[in-house]
Amino acid sequence: MAAACVPLPGAFNALCGLAIRRAGFAGCYVSGAATSVSAGVPDVGILTLDHFVRTIREIADASALPILADADTGFGESEMVRRTVVEYERAGAAGLHLEDQVFPKRCGHLEGKRLIPVEHAAEKVAAAVETARSCSGGAFIVCARTDARGVEGFDAAIERARAYLAAGADMVFPEGLTSGDEFHRFASALRAAAPSCLLLANMTEFGKTPMIPLRRFAEMGYSCVIYPVSLLRVAMGAVTRALATLQKDGSVASLLPHMQTRQELYDLVGYAPGREWRFGRHDQP
Repeated sequence: MAAACVPLPGAFNALCGLAIRRAGFAGCYVSGAATSVSAGVPDVGILTLDHFVRTIREIADASALPILADADTGFGESEMVRRTVVEYERAGAAGLHLEDQVFPKRCGHLEGKRLIPVEHAAEKVAAAVETARSCSGGAFIVCARTDARGVEGFDAAIERARAYLAAGADMVFPEGLTSGDEFHRFASALRAAAPSCLLLANMTEFGKTPMIPLRRFAEMGYSCVIYPVSLLRVAMGAVTRALATLQKDGSVASLLPHMQTRQELYDLVGYAPGREWRFGRHDQP
């Protein structure tokens, strides 16, 4: 690859985080969309900060992986942004991203989004950065997401990203870009203004962004790529097909070759019957 670019698969629960670790990934992502739909609600800011923190803590405790976590719009104004940084860091996240939409937010690949003023968004970023420095010595990453591409246009997304970097953001996340060329031009513009800034790309499915391989993002200078709902979509696709089979056949016998075995599940959680299981033990037997 042209440069280091870290893939971050989305973990929608602790068991998924364990599987990501077992597969050899260096980190994972906790998506607001996946967290919301796993609770049976849409991704429109319904869940509380405490719900998100509990999910992050479970995944961090189980996997011991560095976690980048979605913080949506920060659960409120600057006061809540500060609390969110503290709570996420205590729960085991390595960083979070904040977006510049109004509340209630919408999925970044839907129409009808609305943005808060850039000065307001920069103020929230600055509050997050100040708090991160205080509670983690600067180790906690603050990523600023802008949804401006689908609302105000590509050039506005660049201008907003520059404002968030000026407010102290460690990383920038341009949501809803529509081509590889846009990702390339965005990276070039940001690096011209801040050569050391980190860049995040969102490789979600069924949205405005085409499928772009990790290698290409690395060549364009992106630092990490999130796959926020990929594993949940695969899992729920399998669940839906299995339920249809059970409804039709009255048996799951034909599904056995597609299932994780009992032993494979035990291995994943580090459990051996008859032996004491230790919480937080990541060296699987």
